[in-house]
Amino acid sequence: MQTKLDITKNWLPRYTGMPLDKFGEYVLLTNFDNYVQAFCQKFGCDIYGVGRPMQAATNAAGLTIVNFGIGSPNTATIMDLLSAITPKGVLFLGKCGGLKKSTELGHFILPIAAIRGEGTSDDYFDPAVPALPSFKLHKFVSDKIVERGFEYRTGVIYTTNRRVWEHDRAFHQKLMDMTCIGIDMETATFFIVGHKNQISRGALLLVSDVPTTPDGIKTEASDKVITESYARHHLEIGIEAMTDIGDKGEHTRHFTY
Repeated sequence: MQTKLDITKNWLPRYTGMPLDKFGEYVLLTNFDNYVQAFCQKFGCDIYGVGRPMQAATNAAGLTIVNFGIGSPNTATIMDLLSAITPKGVLFLGKCGGLKKSTELGHFILPIAAIRGEGTSDDYFDPAVPALPSFKLHKFVSDKIVERGFEYRTGVIYTTNRRVWEHDRAFHQKLMDMTCIGIDMETATFFIVGHKNQISRGALLLVSDVPTTPDGIKTEASDKVITESYARHHLEIGIEAMTDIGDKGEHTRHFTY
């Protein structure tokens, strides 16, 4: 294996357990095993990769879902590995912490950009390169959110490698000063590595906690409530949006910048 393509074609099945010819042209990425299970129950398809770092499945229409794990290094890994199949579009279904009063539990966010606070993306582009989605892909997602009668917000997400920061008041102030709408551990890396690999990408984030308030920090109980109330809608919007793009044959690639 002498080229990046040689490596990724070998490693994508190794990480997911799914042969390359089973991957579809459009992909949903998530951190959640229950999303993959719900996807397979809906479409009657098999889960690959049980016992491996990542799990994957593809429905009869050619839409693939992958649970890649948590954090920016895993995000970079899956976005590099997906270059083996050159997908036409990838949508990340993740959760984030809301940082503004207008961002409530259960709201959806379509990020217009992400701040690269994680460090991983620096291995791909100079820090001055913005982390942006493919806006045409977001249009399809936006349409599906509205069709289902949900509200959504747009804004900038701060992506960090820190998992435990809620106690850090100085970091809270930093987030406020940057006027971010939400915080997560994947979006900036996802946008940047997607750009590096010329993969059209978008992110639909579900606000699962309000971490800058003492009562809003995520717990097992509070996360369970959000999952039971909104996870099904989150997944369905992603499925419908990416299926619609495939059916209409739209080109979603971002302009080169």
